[in-house]
Amino acid sequence: MLSENKYKHLEQIKYPSDLRKMSVEQLPEVCKELRDKIIEEVAVNPGHLASSLGATEITIACHYVFNTPDDRIVWDVGHQAYGHKIITGRRDVFCNNRKLNGLMPFPSPKESEYDTFACGHASNSISAALGMAVAAKLQKKERHVVAIIGDGAMSGGLAYEGLNNVSSQPNDLLIILNDNEMSIDRAVGGMEQYLIGLNTNETYNKIRYRASTWFEKKGLLTEERKKGIIRLTNSLKSVLARQQNIFEGMNIRYFGPFDGNNVTELVRILEQLKNMKGPKLLHLRTIKGKGYEPAEKSATVWHAPGKFDPATGERLVPTSFGIQPPKYQDVFGKTLLELARQNEAIVGVTPAMPSGCSMNIVMEAIPERCFDVGIAEGHAVTFSAGMAKDGLLPFCNIYSSFIQRAYDNIIHDAALLNLPVVLCLDRAGLVGEDGATHHGAFDLAFLRPIPNLTISAPMNEHELRKLMYTAQLPNKGCFVIRYPRGNGVLTDWECPFEEIPVGTGRKLREGESIAVLSIGTIGNEVESAINNLMNKDKANNIGNTQVPAIAHYDMRFLKPLDETILQEVAQKFSYIITVEDGVKNGGLGSAVSEWMNDHNFTPHIVRLGLPDTFVEQGTVSELKHLCGIDVEGIEKEIIKGLHVIVK
Repeated sequence: MLSENKYKHLEQIKYPSDLRKMSVEQLPEVCKELRDKIIEEVAVNPGHLASSLGATEITIACHYVFNTPDDRIVWDVGHQAYGHKIITGRRDVFCNNRKLNGLMPFPSPKESEYDTFACGHASNSISAALGMAVAAKLQKKERHVVAIIGDGAMSGGLAYEGLNNVSSQPNDLLIILNDNEMSIDRAVGGMEQYLIGLNTNETYNKIRYRASTWFEKKGLLTEERKKGIIRLTNSLKSVLARQQNIFEGMNIRYFGPFDGNNVTELVRILEQLKNMKGPKLLHLRTIKGKGYEPAEKSATVWHAPGKFDPATGERLVPTSFGIQPPKYQDVFGKTLLELARQNEAIVGVTPAMPSGCSMNIVMEAIPERCFDVGIAEGHAVTFSAGMAKDGLLPFCNIYSSFIQRAYDNIIHDAALLNLPVVLCLDRAGLVGEDGATHHGAFDLAFLRPIPNLTISAPMNEHELRKLMYTAQLPNKGCFVIRYPRGNGVLTDWECPFEEIPVGTGRKLREGESIAVLSIGTIGNEVESAINNLMNKDKANNIGNTQVPAIAHYDMRFLKPLDETILQEVAQKFSYIITVEDGVKNGGLGSAVSEWMNDHNFTPHIVRLGLPDTFVEQGTVSELKHLCGIDVEGIEKEIIKGLHVIVK
């Protein structure tokens, strides 16, 4: 329960209808309490902090002015929306945010009618909101639609496709640009610099709005006249300000920039814009991490800080015993720097995630050879392909779930010409609490049909280093390396570089009963499961005093498959288990089954992997257990197979 003294206003708000009963003068205190609530909760249940703190006033003002949920608020980059969740019926269960069977990590219509659209990935709000605005017009519904885009999402190409269509369709959409000069790391690119410098006089906007309202009431301002006047005033303003406004150049009325952390002023502005006809963009400047000094000073670190002490701002790092294996992303960053120092053709590319993928290690050492392109995954791939076409060797690092946004770019711009682009897919497999929108579930399956791709997944840090070394050797073409979030398994990870012949796997264990084929780091769980089954207690569970030897092959490559291994397995084993940490439909298990069928082998094949559903949030260990790909789940499948063989 909320403390009456600490949250005397917030405890009165279960839904936005309760908020709208309050006076405007009470709203600054509501914002303070909401901000304190977010800090209090995220301190013990980690999540995205700084973005939601910066968007607090936008959240309160929008729900105060607009009649949600009938009016639509479409969030972009859902980690801005913790305040939105708290005041839309989820205040008392927000402590379960991001937990297994708890609140989803990002807004979703599956969870609440106040969540109008999915928003785990950036830049989709304008397109979705425009669709809702057009739907309202066609259905003759009196409905306001607001898109809230920001936190770097304006660097994404989809945002501009949406803007282009907004300017050509009859609609009354309001776009709120939450401009905090950040994505996760500091935002980059010409548009971000343009937004920083953009300025429009507030008095001018007031006069213009009041004049247009008066002329409309007098019947002197038809739609055609209005368009002409807008074009004229936009031109005059550009001349006088010596600055071209890109939004008004698209016939989208522009207002701002205003202080997005001033809630009473925001309410006044939104009331003015609420019933204005035609598309509008309200540019708001906010401070990421607003109201919590540590987050204001270091927004990147406090984007998702983990557990911390709210009073002191001290981040609480989990206690570790002894030397711990490094994170895979750090092995990538350090290895890339080694390779770049040896090979001057190597360059690094990342879409707004230099610290998240550890490419900042290379950026600090050789900044002229690293490129942060903003939240623009498709561009990242095509930009890499362009450099590869003219002699460079790009390592393009993109989170697995975000590479989905660049599928055509991979096919048309990289694979078609078999260009030497190394696609490093971080966060492959289950990522945990960020849930369905962020799991790297589909990469193996959707990349496998593409010609000219080499698709690989290392089982440990040594294999990652060797695959990165292999990928930058001559004539390797378009090369994919996928690896998971979090720590590896080796403390002595700095092995010498060594080429791995493309399309070759490894036999890790000889066997005589069952063959287990795995790809990637899930192979470590397979090793643990087989080790467990070798002890006497487990053997007794299946009616044997001696478990027959179980073979284990680390396939390494999904494409091309190691046909020598497959030939050996097909001739020796009648029972095969495949294990992968991606969707089992279309991945390794499917590839092995297809190969066996094509070569007239008929073993019994059991495929372990992610199910044909969207896996929601939880810890990685919880989700692996639910999907049956943890050590226990793999053991159970092997035991089932042994029972079949014993019979």
